Amino acid sequence: MNYHAPWWLPGGHAQTIWPALRGRAGHPPWPPYRRERWTTPDEDFVDVDWRDGAATAPLLVLFHGLEGSSNSHYALALAQWAQTQDWGFAVPHFRGCSGEINRAPRAYHSGDFEEIGWMLARMRMRHSGPLYAVGVSLGGNALLRWAQEAGSTAPRVLQALASVSAPVDLAASGRVLGRGLSRQVYTRMFLHTMKPKALQKLAQFPGLFDAKALHAAQDLYDFDNAFTAPLHGFRNTQDYWQRASAKPRLADIRLPSLVVNALNDPFVPASSLPRQSEVGSYVTLWQPDQGGHVGFMAGSPPGHLQTLPQTVGSWLLAQT
Repeated sequence: MNYHAPWWLPGGHAQTIWPALRGRAGHPPWPPYRRERWTTPDEDFVDVDWRDGAATAPLLVLFHGLEGSSNSHYALALAQWAQTQDWGFAVPHFRGCSGEINRAPRAYHSGDFEEIGWMLARMRMRHSGPLYAVGVSLGGNALLRWAQEAGSTAPRVLQALASVSAPVDLAASGRVLGRGLSRQVYTRMFLHTMKPKALQKLAQFPGLFDAKALHAAQDLYDFDNAFTAPLHGFRNTQDYWQRASAKPRLADIRLPSLVVNALNDPFVPASSLPRQSEVGSYVTLWQPDQGGHVGFMAGSPPGHLQTLPQTVGSWLLAQT
């Protein structure tokens, strides 16, 4: 597996920002997704967007990143790749990410393995062909956490999985996103949508969390302390980041798993990434020097985003 960023897109920030801006605009708008709404065990809902393949063809399930959706640039690129392979493609949205606030007094988080387990079990029940999963950023960490918790039962559900640009050490990523340019650009972007959603949740359930602390939050550490941790059973941010991080238990995975992280990812410091000796025989690490955060753009300007789907897809196919 090789990747070299194009000469006209230098550095981790450019390789992150340009694909997110251009990738969606440059993607053909067809075919449209078909949406289903699933009722969760706690009487909430999640929305699942589909591009259908043959009943017995492989199905690729994508778990999106923080504040992502089926229309994120990486989702559209993966959907396009799946279509060229005649695979089905599905994006189950984490709660509150499909355009409508969810009903329950919870949202989603980086270690949401129980939610992923429920989604995958439902996919497995309804699909008779091979099943693969890709998790991106937050969704990648949560997918790895599911594989760790599932242990030897994971191959009953999936053929293989891939994690892309996952912050497998949440504390390390939180520190990076809390300072400098990353704080000014990425953290502000995330909080711009996350704070209003949290306030909608507070309107649904008055007293659910400390509104004053939420309003004061200027980084992900403070946001998670005010909102994510208390809503999802963690004592505080430190407890959440420690228990939700996938890195410490990668060796527990018993399913073929590809973990992709660019060494110049502005969200995920290279020093926080695992070494092959730490992850066990089921996990393959691909850590190219360049690529940014879920970028991996290639070609002449304005570029294309098919390198990552083709590389990840080829690896998944090789695990059959």
